[in-house]
Amino acid sequence: MATAGQKDPGALLTIGELSEQLGVPQHILRYWETRFPQLKPMQRAGNRRYYRPADVELARRIHHLLGQEGYTVRGVQKLLRDRSAAEVTPIIAAPSPPPQEQQDDFGDRRQSGIDVFRLIALRDRLAGALED
Repeated sequence: MATAGQKDPGALLTIGELSEQLGVPQHILRYWETRFPQLKPMQRAGNRRYYRPADVELARRIHHLLGQEGYTVRGVQKLLRDRSAAEVTPIIAAPSPPPQEQQDDFGDRRQSGIDVFRLIALRDRLAGALED
């Protein structure tokens, strides 16, 4: 629960509020948006930015990697790209159950190792990510 003058942890933050929390100027946050495609705050009327909790966490991670860990912008970009790929890879590379025999249109029998349910879950995750 938020106290007087503070927002709930799940509340949206403006660029000014996030800038103050991180101790970086607002123009740096705007710059990060151009360099890190994963950082996409919502923009409403007048192009006013609202950072969701996931955006805030990502901005904090970028700030930490650049400031405390000594990464370059390119290094953080690569790290975030690799992390995104690693999140998708287990779904695709996870061992599927033993394939069942299936019959195709030509009547011959063959094995299929495709796990349709994993593909559907991946499709739904990707569609959700594109909506954000």
